Amino acid sequence: MILSYSLLNNTTMKTLQNVLTINALSSGATGLLLVGFSDFIAQLFGIPASGIIIGVGIFLVAFAALVFVESRRNPMQPERVRFIILLDRLWVAVSLVLVVLPMVDLSVIGRVAVVAVAAWVALMAYLQNANLKKITT
Repeated sequence: MILSYSLLNNTTMKTLQNVLTINALSSGATGLLLVGFSDFIAQLFGIPASGIIIGVGIFLVAFAALVFVESRRNPMQPERVRFIILLDRLWVAVSLVLVVLPMVDLSVIGRVAVVAVAAWVALMAYLQNANLKKITT
């Protein structure tokens, strides 16, 4: 019984590590794309200036570094993983506010892209949370 619990815990820890790594890589790649193609993306999204796109890109690169470092930590620290999950959830909430409220006049492509990314981030948050619960309970 102890062996199977330990094996389950190790498997879950590896799964959490993999999800964090995927989150880090996808966040970093998105951030680099936003910074590298900020003018094009701003125009595509219907945003008059690319500064906000660059700012979001820089945030994502920094976030990716945080997530990647935690994914390599052994053992991972649950409070840091919870912080990552919180940031993911905040990203989803802000994304939905941007799409629903008329604060920013995004193009249709911009709205679809924001919703698609929010769905991906929500999935990352869910998988991280589900695997963290298995380890900590």
